[in-house]
Amino acid sequence: MSSGSAKKTIYAAMAANFAIAIIKFIAASITGSSAMLSEGIHSVVDTGNELLLLLGIRLSKKPADDSHPFGYGQELYFWTLIVALFIFAIGGGMSIYEGINHVRHPEPLTDPFWNYVVLGLAVVFEGYSWNVALQEFLASKNEDSFWMAIRASKDPTIFTILFEDTAALIGLLVAFIGVFSGHLLGNVYLDGFASIIIGVILCGVAILLAAESKGLLIGEGANAETVASIRKITNEDPAVEKVIKVLTLHFGPQEILLNLEIEFIEDLETEELAIAVERLETSISSQHSEVQNIFIEAKSISASRKALDVS
Repeated sequence: MSSGSAKKTIYAAMAANFAIAIIKFIAASITGSSAMLSEGIHSVVDTGNELLLLLGIRLSKKPADDSHPFGYGQELYFWTLIVALFIFAIGGGMSIYEGINHVRHPEPLTDPFWNYVVLGLAVVFEGYSWNVALQEFLASKNEDSFWMAIRASKDPTIFTILFEDTAALIGLLVAFIGVFSGHLLGNVYLDGFASIIIGVILCGVAILLAAESKGLLIGEGANAETVASIRKITNEDPAVEKVIKVLTLHFGPQEILLNLEIEFIEDLETEELAIAVERLETSISSQHSEVQNIFIEAKSISASRKALDVS
């Protein structure tokens, strides 16, 4: 997935969350709703998270240098992990705290009209952002199931926004139920319980995002289709006897390191081996532009040297 698509999704989510945060805080100040205040905090956290993702994208584009010879692609994975921590600590933690505080010290019920207005507007904005993220995600998932596509994805920006917006829409539903049932039943505690539930939802999403970010940070290989394609390209080369190992590692969504362990056909001259290696690198790079670094370990070279030493 291109960085342009990721940025489009992030900008849509950021604009929606910023607008929603303002109207939620206005409604919370008018009505005193704990659930609405929690939703406002949630939207502020989401807006900040989008800024962190943009920072991650920018830093990941820094060119390689002596201290980071394979580039800075994993910056994006690090900042995605920070986003997960923010959702957990600030979004989830503050919502749970506010809900508990509201249950312990409930406020009198007020006219819920503005809560309903804000919730309706929030659903419209949040639904737009969610739809943008969903369409970008569906365009990149190929034939995989929804969950398998998330697990296989090496670009965390899209599914992070998708998770955030999904949690936001569920949170809005919970907030509506809390406000509506509280007034319907005349129960001042239900609004606080809704806030706690929203916090639990955010913590769950944060844990899921952290788990996905962890997998990317500690190193994940290319997907099975890419590995199979590389193996096929290599096996079809006339100088190759067999492919022993194909080792890959993602240093970013579109940055793969490849190490090939190959057994070449016998009696190849050094010049012929060099030509074969160059040919393989060109073939792989032309079909897989995301493979940025290729290292080929030619087993026949060491075997040839041993034969020369014996003679």
